[in-house]
Amino acid sequence: MKMALYSDLVPWYHLVDPAEDHLEEADAFEVAFTRGAVRPPSTLLELGSGAGHNALHMKRRFKCTLTDLSPQMLARSQALNPECEHLHADMRTVRLGRTFDTVLVHDAVCYMTTEEDLLAAARSAFVHTAPGGRAIFAPDCVRETFRESSEVISGDDGTRALRCVAWTWDPDPRDSTASVEFAFLLREGTSVSAVHDRHVEGLFSRGTWERILASTGYTVETMHRPIGDGEFDDVFLCLRGADI
Repeated sequence: MKMALYSDLVPWYHLVDPAEDHLEEADAFEVAFTRGAVRPPSTLLELGSGAGHNALHMKRRFKCTLTDLSPQMLARSQALNPECEHLHADMRTVRLGRTFDTVLVHDAVCYMTTEEDLLAAARSAFVHTAPGGRAIFAPDCVRETFRESSEVISGDDGTRALRCVAWTWDPDPRDSTASVEFAFLLREGTSVSAVHDRHVEGLFSRGTWERILASTGYTVETMHRPIGDGEFDDVFLCLRGADI
């Protein structure tokens, strides 16, 4: 399924998800990656790096390699992070033949809609995690914390402006997916257009996440992630043991 937000609407993406909104979260990831590490980590692989808004903050600490399925999002990230390596790749199948001190799988992991897809992404992360390294998987929610919700997003940039309603709901609670319906109003000069963009995302229980991540060889913990307004949620911090 082609998603307009990651293709035709990429020129508007910074109005939907401003890069500065990722700073607090990136700081928390950096602390989790470095606290108690046997040696200071210096390299990071991000699977599903999108527009590069995490890397914008994390590249100050790590040498970043960024992968994504969307050529348009990679191009935006390259403009924002020219010093980072960018590769067009699917997180389920990518094999770079090298390992990294840290691996980040941010909210792009939500597009793994089956357990098979999720396991494939977890295996990709594991084989790229250096012995003794760490990975973070950061889905938007798990089944236990899912709630139907709606959000109004506003952004202005000179003669352009965007208004969006993002409505998250679960059409069938018996399966492993939920939907996010984006309704965009886009104004450029005096012209206004409308776009409906549907995203189908995976929705798995905490136990499923822990089972799948552990099956690859990771030791799985949870960490608190700041989500704004002084609130936190839990995401998965995975440790790969040192080879003996």
